[in-house]
Amino acid sequence: MKIMEVPQFGPMFRFSDANIYWALYLLSDGKRMGRKRLAELIGIGEGSMRRIIDTLKDWEFIEVKQTGISITKLGMTFLNEIPIRVVSVPPLGLSIIGDCYQGIIVMGVSDKIDNGMQQRDAGIKAGATGCTTIIIRDGNLMIPPDWVLDEQEPDVAYKIRKDTGITQSDVLIIGTGNSQNLAVEAALNAAFDLI
Repeated sequence: MKIMEVPQFGPMFRFSDANIYWALYLLSDGKRMGRKRLAELIGIGEGSMRRIIDTLKDWEFIEVKQTGISITKLGMTFLNEIPIRVVSVPPLGLSIIGDCYQGIIVMGVSDKIDNGMQQRDAGIKAGATGCTTIIIRDGNLMIPPDWVLDEQEPDVAYKIRKDTGITQSDVLIIGTGNSQNLAVEAALNAAFDLI
């Protein structure tokens, strides 16, 4: 899925669809936020943030006032139509590399997962330390292709099921990085590769 097409001519974007999604997500709590603060939370420069804001404003997904930026009903509808959900993941003792991590559930795409390498590569391409993919196969929570969490790490498997609400058709992607911004971008880039 692509939110914004990259222009054929002119300067390249220094942001991704993951950054656009995260901007809308951060605004989805209904609170107003300034451009500078939003750029800091997303981990992009103010010029890129300005471009995202201008585009989202043109699409009528956000409203910009002196008191800050807020999401519109149209923006919320668009955000809710994207089949991903941001989830908190419990502390994992798995071989997860990086100081920070972020979980993203991608709904209805578990049949697209082979061995999880594509998601890891998407995370690394975003500058993160990686992505771990978790699915349910034959009733077992597992890291593809063959690490069965229910057998190897039953406490972690229980917490993941309980905290994320993952279903048989979902994919849980855990992006990891040396900063929260990189972990978020890794997980979202991997998620957008699946939808």
